[in-house]
Amino acid sequence: MDKRFLFLSILLSLVLSVGAKPKKVKLVTDNDSASYAMGIEFAKNIRDNVKNFPGGPFNWDLLLNGMNSVLTNDTTNLLMPMSATADYFQSYAIKATEKEAQKNKEDGEKFLENNKKDSNVKVTASGLQYKVVTEGKGVKPNPTDKVKVHYRGTLLDGTVFDSSYERGQPIEFELNKVIKGWTEGLQLMTVGSKYILYIPYDLAYGTRGNGSIKPYSTLIFEVELLDVAKPVVNTIQGAKFQFPEYQRTIK
Repeated sequence: MDKRFLFLSILLSLVLSVGAKPKKVKLVTDNDSASYAMGIEFAKNIRDNVKNFPGGPFNWDLLLNGMNSVLTNDTTNLLMPMSATADYFQSYAIKATEKEAQKNKEDGEKFLENNKKDSNVKVTASGLQYKVVTEGKGVKPNPTDKVKVHYRGTLLDGTVFDSSYERGQPIEFELNKVIKGWTEGLQLMTVGSKYILYIPYDLAYGTRGNGSIKPYSTLIFEVELLDVAKPVVNTIQGAKFQFPEYQRTIK
């Protein structure tokens, strides 16, 4: 079962175990404030996890109706036996996840098949697709180099799931410690270049996904390669050691 679904189950259990109707309260002590803050955080987590739940959108009226029945100990209006809810919830999650994953896979394959018909899109042996927006004149990175990039990551529907542009700060990382599509794609680029990478699921987050990125998701990244830092290699008695210090390239 997906960790986020297990987390949601536990979170709902915690909330339901409180067993009291909401009432008008005041924040008098630090403990009051901490309790209220915890309730807000629980609710935010429930909202966010339900929002990303496969097969959605959820019916909030029914969700709240079920919660209210337990919180008020009113079992007369239950629409299903309480003993069956946990098994049904898990079964639904598994089936919905598998259905969603299959759709993501098919949508990705269809998109990439159509996308490669664009004369400006190039395809590598691994299946990675890329388009050159701007070609720089600097060096190309090696897998062990540290790179500095600006990027924007989107899903096929245009949803932005991550962006250094929005944060206003480029990021730096070692190129062999990211998803395969990035490791391969950035090695094609020179410093000063801007590419669009179209990354199949098997070169991205695979069959498991990552946070808001669902399993089997094809991803699109707009990437600017700003700088490359080569690892400093020191020789001690004929043996070579790579230290974490890096030396900037000259653009």
